[in-house]
Amino acid sequence: MTKNFDELNDTFNVSDEIVKAEVVKKELDNVKPSSDDVKKDYEYTRGNLYSIIEKGQEALNGVLELAQESEMPRAYEVAGQLIKNVADATDKLMELQKKLKEVEEEKQSKGPSTVNNALFVGSTAELAKMLKHGLKEDNK
Repeated sequence: MTKNFDELNDTFNVSDEIVKAEVVKKELDNVKPSSDDVKKDYEYTRGNLYSIIEKGQEALNGVLELAQESEMPRAYEVAGQLIKNVADATDKLMELQKKLKEVEEEKQSKGPSTVNNALFVGSTAELAKMLKHGLKEDNK
């Protein structure tokens, strides 16, 4: 190398060697959720939604009692918001059911299918002869 680079190499305490980087390529398996994973996720989400709904109903009962005893507008406002949240959780539970049904229908519709395509390569005259010949054999 030139003198300038030699001085820089000495200054930074590096060598003139060129180091080739080795690229390591790792192929990931196509990660597809199995039916067991979908079922586990469904059960887990369903359980969480049930728990949220039950706790929301318990909290709602307590807030309604408090609102009736105190007759404070804020307590009634909180009760109304809690009712909305519990209703939203029940809607999410129904959406979960629909999504699971769609996934199961998709799996069923993806079943094995066989497509047989016949391809004739030739002229129309050859096709007509072949069909005529085939009809004669069928009549015999």
